[in-house]
Amino acid sequence: MVRRGVAVEVPERTRGTRCTPGPRPRIDLDALERLSSDFELLAHPVRLAILDILVRRGGEVCVCDLEGALPVKQPTVSHHLRLLREAGWIDTVRKGVWAYYFVRPDIMASVRARVRRVVEGLA
Repeated sequence: MVRRGVAVEVPERTRGTRCTPGPRPRIDLDALERLSSDFELLAHPVRLAILDILVRRGGEVCVCDLEGALPVKQPTVSHHLRLLREAGWIDTVRKGVWAYYFVRPDIMASVRARVRRVVEGLA
């Protein structure tokens, strides 16, 4: 084979073999899987807005206040709250017929750390 005017010898390979041992990700695949799930949760603007409201309020926020602050109807708000609750990012307290939601600070710190580790690893 000739590359840029220089003859280069290309070794013979059998079909299905790799040129080199191949690169490996520096980050554990299980950690990448977890981070991918985190990104899926963060990938929806309504969920981001809910997290923003809950973090800024710093305490318990009634579902009716969330519905009033978001451009979607109550069933959609409840759907996104359920996804965040199932992932363990938020929790709820019932007071009578009302449900109050709050962010779990330990989980949010863990998510921030996972994202930071991966982004810094890509730099």
